[in-house]
Amino acid sequence: MYDDPNVVLHCEKIDKIYPGTKALDQVSFDLLKAKVNVLIGENGAGKSTLMKMIAGIEQPSAGKMYMGGEEVYFKDTNAARARGIGIIHQELSLFPNLTVYQNIYMCHEQKSGLFLNDRKHVEGAEKILKRLEHEIPPDTLVGDLRVGQQQMVEIARNLIQDDLKVLIMDEPTSSLSAAEVKVLFKIMRELLEQGISIVYISHRLEEIMEIGDHVTILRDGKYVADADVKDITLSWIVENMVGKNTQYHRFERSIDLKSAEKILEINHLSLPKKGGGWLLDDVNMYLKKGEVLGIYGLLGAGRSEVFECLMGMHPECTGEFIFQGKKMNVKNIANQIKNGFALVPEDRQGQGLIQTLDICKNASIASMQNYRSGVFLNSAREGKAVDDQIRDLHIKVADKHLPILSLSGGNQQKVVIAKGLMTSPTVLLMDEPSRGIDIGAKTEVFEIIHEFSERGLSIIVVSSELKEIMAIADRIYVLSNGKLTGELEEAEITEDNLVRASYAGLGTGKSAS
Repeated sequence: MYDDPNVVLHCEKIDKIYPGTKALDQVSFDLLKAKVNVLIGENGAGKSTLMKMIAGIEQPSAGKMYMGGEEVYFKDTNAARARGIGIIHQELSLFPNLTVYQNIYMCHEQKSGLFLNDRKHVEGAEKILKRLEHEIPPDTLVGDLRVGQQQMVEIARNLIQDDLKVLIMDEPTSSLSAAEVKVLFKIMRELLEQGISIVYISHRLEEIMEIGDHVTILRDGKYVADADVKDITLSWIVENMVGKNTQYHRFERSIDLKSAEKILEINHLSLPKKGGGWLLDDVNMYLKKGEVLGIYGLLGAGRSEVFECLMGMHPECTGEFIFQGKKMNVKNIANQIKNGFALVPEDRQGQGLIQTLDICKNASIASMQNYRSGVFLNSAREGKAVDDQIRDLHIKVADKHLPILSLSGGNQQKVVIAKGLMTSPTVLLMDEPSRGIDIGAKTEVFEIIHEFSERGLSIIVVSSELKEIMAIADRIYVLSNGKLTGELEEAEITEDNLVRASYAGLGTGKSAS
């Protein structure tokens, strides 16, 4: 039994276990009544997972939740909604082929006898959109709206709930303009006056300090600290978010990067966002021969989009690529492989491997043309090349003709890296190369990155893991909301500088022009 009149919902020692990972570990959390409860932490800290427990999207592996002095269990979102809990998702969950009013009243339909009362739906949608200062015609298809307008429709869906007690807002301002954020904050204050409690997840520190009442910090799936916003500083938040225990050591470089030539320049790279706005906004970067360049930023910062533009996956992007002193015409993936680029994608299973093929074919598939003899495949040459990679990368495999899924996650990731290296690249792009593998395999991947950079391979690594990017990168660019907000090297590469630059574009370190 848990009963505190100032707490609308209490989580007691919540665990959430997925295959291979513990997303939440004994997390206790008090949701204060009529307050903006800020939840903050690095990517993967467990923020969204905890909110999914409260909203009924996921169920805890262990632990209990209490509301109004009694234990509650939400088997699904309907059970959570019945207790007055709504959630605005980080990823929009709208139906683009339905109208604005149909989206707003989805699961809250009004009826006249056996039929839906669309007149009431339209009137209600007009009323709530006027309150949000977005008087969009209710019969407009959601797919025709820009992203910021869609976000307002997502917010409106939750505000029509009459018995709303708790509203969870997961990155609600990520697609909103400054004026729209101002309107949202006004609505939030009105909700507080009505006694509604808000959980607010944001990567923008200045928003947290402006709108938040109480902050709770998670790190690596565990509760770290909580405090009233009036009693804390930005430095307190950063220190508690990143902790003090660095797990990885920095590699000493034997090559002189200061005098190394620039091998790649990216000038004024911009990528439009569907529905308006920018995924990348006038980004300028360069890469030197033999350098390990890091790109750090939070979810949605534009990290992976830089790689996608470099590999020719976004013909709509604008900007200039200078490769080995010459302007490069980026056409498509096949052409970029010929130009000397290779990508190790973030999604190992979906984009990096073909699960119906064996280990050998997964490693050689991107460089298959190198092993042709006329119209036939020279299997002996192919096999030797794969054997070389297995040896160089220390891939633990009994037989290269076994199914790819017979390998551990770490060895699968090494096969994806081998696939890229077998194309003999000049530039290797690695998107979250250590995601989903254990600490031992991560260390081996870092050693591979160091070893090949020492041989002169130029590598760009995207990582959302703060300590990892600090350990492996010689220089780091920081992205925030599609903009370049920092360029850090040597002594400037600190946890504090990286976090400050990635949150809300506070831009510590060198200016990135």
